[in-house]
Parts: sequence; structure tokens; C-alpha cells
Amino acid sequence: MDFARIDELKDRLNSLRPLNETELKRLREEFMIENTYDSNAIEGSALTLRETALILLRGVTINGKHIRDHLDAIGHQDAFNYMIELADNGSPLTERVIKELHSLVLMRDAKNKGVYRTVEIAILGASRKPPPHYLVREQTEELLRDYGVMKQDSHIIRAVSEFHLRFEGIHPFIDGNGRTGRLILNLELIKAGFLPVNIKFADRDKYYDSFDSFHANGGASDALTRLILAYQEEEILKYAAKIS
Repeated sequence: MDFARIDELKDRLNSLRPLNETELKRLREEFMIENTYDSNAIEGSALTLRETALILLRGVTINGKHIRDHLDAIGHQDAFNYMIELADNGSPLTERVIKELHSLVLMRDAKNKGVYRTVEIAILGASRKPPPHYLVREQTEELLRDYGVMKQDSHIIRAVSEFHLRFEGIHPFIDGNGRTGRLILNLELIKAGFLPVNIKFADRDKYYDSFDSFHANGGASDALTRLILAYQEEEILKYAAKIS
């Protein structure tokens, strides 16, 4: 994989920094709306991109759309903004951070937000069943320890891709795992000097296939790593074009 290419683009990105606060806020807001739309659409939200923007920017209610979808959009916005704050502060990825992000993502569910699941679950269409609930904490803690080693031994994009695949395999929460996991992925990319990426609803089949590939090929994260590399290149080039 062409990690040299993405590192070269990262250097180009760094040459364009820092942006003024107004420009940075505008770019982040544009990205946040698209990311909220796509991340929630992957999980079944019926909101369109325009409807998502109206809810987040104008606080309107969309006639005929479920209140759950409205709350999920607002929750993701709050979680995204908190993720940016964590990234800007260089906060380490911990169990507490994961639970805090999840608590914002799942704001509509007071009972389960920020709480590890206590029941067994199955992921619809997945080739592998998540571990029993009593192993969730242990496996999450193990993943966080392993991630520290992965970052030292691999390029950050490979490391964070593997983390994401394993995190979703654990599926530590009753709901909101995908949205939380994708925010964690972006948290780690930003801390490493890259841009956040938006896994698009239109690419959901490629995204889902990367999980099947991971479990079918002995934990090889190549499929998701390639997808994240492509998204990262797209974001850097788009970012550069907007501010050049």
C-alpha cells in the first residue's frame, strides 16, 4: 500500500496550515454535516443530507421523519464536536473517552448510553458473532493495549483500521457501535495530523465487505486500510483545493 504517497500529501497539508479560525470552522461544519448524514444513514436513518443540514443548522423538525432520526443527528453532531475537542487537545484514547463519545451518540437512550451491553447480540448479515457480554470489558481493554503497540509497529492508517475492525467485532454497546467507532477512527487520524474521513453511505457495501475480509483472512485489515487511504487522499486534495 502506498503509505509514502499519503505521507507526502500530509506534508502538503501541513504546508497549508494553519488556517484562520473562521475558515477552519466553516470547513469542519461542512464536513460534520456530511459525516453525520452518512454515518447515520449507514445505520438506517431515513434523513436526507439536506434534512440533516436543516436539523443541525436551523433546528427545524422534518415532517414525516421519526424523532429517533432527529435525535441521532443531534447526538452525532454533539459527539463529533466533542471528538474535535479531544483531537485538538491530543487526548489519549481510553475506555473513558470511548464511553463518553458513545454517551453523546446515543443521547436518545438514557439507559444504555455510555454503558457496555449486558446481553448477547448478533450483527445482522455479519459472518461472525460478537463475544459474550461478560468478555466485552476485557476484550476492549486488551484492544486498547494492543493499539498502543500497533501504532508503533504500523502506519497510523493501518493501525486505526485494525482497531476499528476489532472494535466493531467486539460490539461493546447495545447500539451506536458503528457511529462511535467511526468517530474514534477520525479522532485518531486527526491526532496523527491527518484529516477526518467520511465513510459514505454509497460505499457501505465496500465498508461491510472489509469486515468480512478481516475475519476471513486471519485478521488482515488490508481492505479497510485501502478504503481509508483512498478517503484520506480525497479529503486532503479537496481540502487543498478549497483553501488554495
